[in-house]
Amino acid sequence: MARRKRHEESENHEAWAIPYGDLVTLLLAFFVVMYAMSSVNAGKYRVLSNSLNEAFNGEASGAKDSSAGDDPPPASLESPRNQVRRLITAALPGDSSTDATATAATAATAATAASAASATPEAAPSTDADNSAELAQVADQVSAAMGSLVAAGEVHVRRYQNWIAVDISSDILFGSGVARLAGPAVPVLQRLADALKPFPNAIRVEGHTDDRPIQTSEFPSNWELSAARAASVVHLFMDRGITADRLAVMGFGQYRPTMSNLNVSGRNANRRVAVLILDAQSVPEGGL
Repeated sequence: MARRKRHEESENHEAWAIPYGDLVTLLLAFFVVMYAMSSVNAGKYRVLSNSLNEAFNGEASGAKDSSAGDDPPPASLESPRNQVRRLITAALPGDSSTDATATAATAATAATAASAASATPEAAPSTDADNSAELAQVADQVSAAMGSLVAAGEVHVRRYQNWIAVDISSDILFGSGVARLAGPAVPVLQRLADALKPFPNAIRVEGHTDDRPIQTSEFPSNWELSAARAASVVHLFMDRGITADRLAVMGFGQYRPTMSNLNVSGRNANRRVAVLILDAQSVPEGGL
């Protein structure tokens, strides 16, 4: 009897898929580890670990493994899924107790440094009480220097929380419509400058007018007139030795009246130069 011919076994053309899958899985594990090493956010690590373990294993990474107490299998026999799991776990930062200990140590160090800095005498800021006492001393010196004019009502010294205002009537300082200091005004302002010179406080000189309009070639409006009058006072203060960095000039025109401009006495009160002595922490151009 003739022997039957054996059918040739068909060749498996998809055998390459298994090592290829293992290679892709290991590449994925490699990039996951690289990503984990480049980031310092532990929360992102945990989320990534949970997602990958759920995708490969069907369970959360927090689930307890029954073989956790056994020795790990050799790397050559370990499945790609377990390799991914092991690499991710190895890349995660330490537990929360370690992080808490490090945070507490850092906080203690920072507190110690802050205490040392606050104990340095030169770092202690001046208190409100010191500023108030210094302004009170300035007010006394100014009142003494301008005593006769204060008594006559031509100069008013007003004490505020953070500054002192010395209002001087423009009628004793300037002629009508001009910004050049009158002769009798010079010794008055010199006494005021001498009283302010020993103190380091910033000084702001403000010019004010009444609401009667002015339009000359030199002063097109009350803005220019008020600023020029304040500048004349500042120049005299500089000539008496007050440094320029303590001084500032402002012109308000007729827009900051203290009384109504409807009568003569009100207009006289509004034509003034205000010398503001600020507290030790203020700058001359700063707001009040």
